[in-house]
Amino acid sequence: MSDLATGPDGRSRCAWCNAAPEFFDYHDNEWGYPVSDDRRLFEKLCLESFQSGLSWRTILSKRENFRAAFRNFDFNKIAVFSDADVNRLLDDKGIVRHRGKIEAVINNAGRVQDLIAAEGSLAAYVWRYEPETPPAPQSASTSAESIAMSKDLKKRGWKFVGPTTVFAFMQAMGLINDHAIGCAMREKATQMRRDFIKPV
Repeated sequence: MSDLATGPDGRSRCAWCNAAPEFFDYHDNEWGYPVSDDRRLFEKLCLESFQSGLSWRTILSKRENFRAAFRNFDFNKIAVFSDADVNRLLDDKGIVRHRGKIEAVINNAGRVQDLIAAEGSLAAYVWRYEPETPPAPQSASTSAESIAMSKDLKKRGWKFVGPTTVFAFMQAMGLINDHAIGCAMREKATQMRRDFIKPV
């Protein structure tokens, strides 16, 4: 099976882009580029949690609905959500209506506040798990680092943050460059990672 797919411009991309037309834009403009913004990092962790057991296409198609429902993933606002908010979200047909995952986002909003108080920022915490030796591109669904981050987050009280979820988060947020060899965006991701100033 080829690791590459041909994009609408004739250039090669990671093969998973072929699964849906909208994946090409997400792949080219977001996936794999380093992020240091706490809100965006929290949003991605939440969306990856919702994606567990579902397709990423389902989540991506509903992303704007998720943002509206969860106050643009402002964890300070989500942390004070009430039972009424849970019921509101369970009635929202625009998102994935899974009580456990909804309650996990609310719980994790409080936990990220605790983490920031202890570590300075979510970004500083996350980037400590950047692997010194990343796996070969698109060869793994977990790593030693994703297992370690998952274990530590769970110890801190986070929910729905298993090693596979965390690894997908690390791929998307640029902690590793998992663009396939020969992908038109791999060099762009490499350069962005090279220029990126790691938060401390």
